[in-house]
Amino acid sequence: MADRDRHLFAPILVMGVSACGKSEIASRLAATIEVPFVEGDALHPPSNTDKMSRGVPLEDEDRWPWLNALADEVEALAAEKGGAVFSCSALKQSYRSRLRARLPDLITVYLKLDPETAQNRAAGRNGHFMPAALVESQFATLECPRGEQNTVLVDARMPIEEILDRIHPAVLQLAV
Repeated sequence: MADRDRHLFAPILVMGVSACGKSEIASRLAATIEVPFVEGDALHPPSNTDKMSRGVPLEDEDRWPWLNALADEVEALAAEKGGAVFSCSALKQSYRSRLRARLPDLITVYLKLDPETAQNRAAGRNGHFMPAALVESQFATLECPRGEQNTVLVDARMPIEEILDRIHPAVLQLAV
């Protein structure tokens, strides 16, 4: 992409429950459209990752500082690099509203996944701080973003290449 075109891309959030493929999809989408990728989990403070590692779900009070730090990082990268794609569960509408307040042109990609598939995927992951035991709490918290502005919904059970083939043109239409 030419430098003059870099300012055209709105920030893109790839969201969903644990084990839906957020990080993989977001990082590959970012590479495709040549903007930075921000791994939302990497910005959790140690207290959050410690809680989740112990199987304790985060509460809103745990998430607000994390969401603010994530918005800071994405806002700075988008201004400097012309866009950014980031992964974040963003399970509640209030979390997405907080992100949109800071990133008004935000595009959301919701990777929709059923509880059984999420549980199976999470149980098969090695070395991730989020235990499969917390998948149920993720679905209890989830407020689907149906009808929210600039949102693309996709079935996260599809192969990764098919997901990317579906979301790439959709986000490009919304992003410029």
